[in-house]
Amino acid sequence: MSTGLALAGIAAGVVAGAAFEPAAALARGAVQDSSAASASAGVSAGAPTLPSLVAYVRGGDIYVSKGPAEKRLTAGGTSARPRWSPDGKSIAYLKGGLLWVMKADGSAQRRLTTRAAAGPSWSPDGKWIAFASLSCSGGSGVYRIPSAAGKTEVLFPRDCRGEALPPEPAPVASRAGSLSERLSTDDAVAWSPDGAKVAFRGGDCESVYDSCLSVGTVADGGEQTLAAYGGGSLQTSGFAVVPSWRPDGARLAWTAYQKGETKADDKPVHLVEYDTKTRAKRVVGGALDRELAYLDANRAVATAQYGKGSWVMVVNLATKARTPFREGSQPSVQPTR
Repeated sequence: MSTGLALAGIAAGVVAGAAFEPAAALARGAVQDSSAASASAGVSAGAPTLPSLVAYVRGGDIYVSKGPAEKRLTAGGTSARPRWSPDGKSIAYLKGGLLWVMKADGSAQRRLTTRAAAGPSWSPDGKWIAFASLSCSGGSGVYRIPSAAGKTEVLFPRDCRGEALPPEPAPVASRAGSLSERLSTDDAVAWSPDGAKVAFRGGDCESVYDSCLSVGTVADGGEQTLAAYGGGSLQTSGFAVVPSWRPDGARLAWTAYQKGETKADDKPVHLVEYDTKTRAKRVVGGALDRELAYLDANRAVATAQYGKGSWVMVVNLATKARTPFREGSQPSVQPTR
């Protein structure tokens, strides 16, 4: 199990030399706005107005917007992975590789952990925040901490639940390398809408595979493997990271990458949507799309390559059409009630 915790900056763009062609990829993904002037301003001229706020990261700081205007919530350039609370009144995020919480307007910023953290996710009742960090096994594990502050508890691996917490690793605020290299060790987690499960990178499946994505049951610690690469009888390499549940729990999406035995089997960074009942999988969005967050059953926001950088796109999940929204990455959608 990898000990790398990619905590921030993993969606800043593609490093020169990556085996992709962003311009061609965008053409295949049916991007609807190509205005260079609007792109340079950080907002698309044809950007839609969304039903709720989207939090996203640009230049290491967190912004929120649902239309023409945006608000900057943090400063300092070390923030990442914003995640809205279920009531839409607070945001959990990473700052300097540690877990923090703030109100929706950016006020009352407070640190929750001294332990290095990755990709937080709220429990549906808002009482807990799950995050990834070094486990007693020496690899990445999943923890939870009360959102009001308190004692950190182990969720996964199950065998670590009765063990003392391992020494606190040094926080890592950013990762270098190509887009796929940075994404490959992103340990963002996602708590299911019913509160029963958590999706996360790695798990017991890493005793068999080189890389995998798991869904763990909170009550008993059991795990189910949803995607796997390398090891066993598999001849492909790759990863599945940054899981995201649809609000009704019927779908789970993640960011994936695959390198096959031949070029025909290669799949650049892309988005996979998984039906939790039928277990069917399908690709949504366009090439290099990643970090999906659902708006509703038919639309989502995701990070994409646009112009010379990363943009939050509105993605039609049926047609794959994508509309530029805001310059940035790592989107999270404010719940509406």
